[in-house]
Amino acid sequence: MSSGDAPRRSARPPSPRPRRFYSQTAYSPVTVAFTDKIYVKNHRQLASQLETNIPKGAFAGATLDMLFTGDGLSKLDSTTRDRILDFAEDFLDCDCQANPYCGCPEEKFMAYVLELRAEGLGPQAIVDVMSDDYMVYAYTGDVLSFLDDSVRQLEAIETLADVESNEEMSERARRAKRELSG
Repeated sequence: MSSGDAPRRSARPPSPRPRRFYSQTAYSPVTVAFTDKIYVKNHRQLASQLETNIPKGAFAGATLDMLFTGDGLSKLDSTTRDRILDFAEDFLDCDCQANPYCGCPEEKFMAYVLELRAEGLGPQAIVDVMSDDYMVYAYTGDVLSFLDDSVRQLEAIETLADVESNEEMSERARRAKRELSG
């Protein structure tokens, strides 16, 4: 799986029972909190090159608008433009009618961070890679908090799956928790 892909869903047919552990909502509390703490690197330089004001937050509405429409990108140097286009391609590409405000960019970015952690990278290395890949950054403590929250959620899923005797879900949560815990 490449670093920009979202996790794959199981190919098994839908269960007649309601799904208890997965709810397809646009924003979960962790999604909003974590992605609000992702910032555009060299924000002032970028705004100067674009000759406009843009928010510092990478997932702020005006920033997503600029990325989604591509307005002014021709004014950027080629390295900056390539990284911004990579970000748009990897995180803003979905078929939702509300794109880029559908929550998919945030979910894809979180999956990207979790994949980096599953590859063995620590919080500082994750910040370094996201900065190199997409010209965005976060504070190391915010990445650590996100990863810790993710492990805690997996522990809760594992416990609930055990209570419901859902061995498959319990094992999936346990395996994911192991990958994130290092």
